[in-house]
Amino acid sequence: MRYELYYWPSIQGRGEFVRLALEDAGADYVDVARQSKHGMAGMMRLMESRSVGRPPFATPFLKAGKQVIAQTANILLFLGPRLGLVRKDEATRLWAHQLQLTIADWVAEVHDSHHPISGGLYYEDQKRGAKRRAAEFRDERLPKFLDYFGQVLKRNESDYLVGKTASYVDLSMFQMIEGLRYAFPRAMAKLESKYSRLVGLHDRVAARRRLATYLASDRRLPFNQQGIFRHYPELDS
Repeated sequence: MRYELYYWPSIQGRGEFVRLALEDAGADYVDVARQSKHGMAGMMRLMESRSVGRPPFATPFLKAGKQVIAQTANILLFLGPRLGLVRKDEATRLWAHQLQLTIADWVAEVHDSHHPISGGLYYEDQKRGAKRRAAEFRDERLPKFLDYFGQVLKRNESDYLVGKTASYVDLSMFQMIEGLRYAFPRAMAKLESKYSRLVGLHDRVAARRRLATYLASDRRLPFNQQGIFRHYPELDS
């Protein structure tokens, strides 16, 4: 099957968690808004179309045959067993999905560290609130998430978070660490020595053959100040 991924063409954002799974598996897919001449227009038409019985609320969404699947964790729940990135038994699939939903909560808190009042306002319009929110995130929430996933990895008695081989959750953990290093380099430099297992997981994922090729290619968009992970030095003090 050829998959169609619909996401904004200039940012990694939530779509990157799906891209990593597709790239790691060597899946046949097209990143529609980036690779198609009329991709953006087509993406908006599909979102607004009344002919789609189960329309997505927002990007990312994936078109797989006649199915349109939205929400990052939901897309990965669908793709995981098909791409060999999670075992097919129900208990394992639900556990992986639970972890991915927790990562989704984490992603939302990263976003809110620089947009604590409204996503519709510019960062410059909420800098005071962002400074307070970012401090709470760095000091309280970030260690709590790292502690949790560090314990999951330790209890699994494996090199990976789910089972004995890499899953889409491990790819997402790689992305979280990459993004946090970009957004909060000083905070992460202080914390990483306490979470050597997660850092080791990050490094194993980065070394996977197809993923390493993707990360070195121009298909991997750089982090920037329009995505979820943004670096504002005043928020990393």
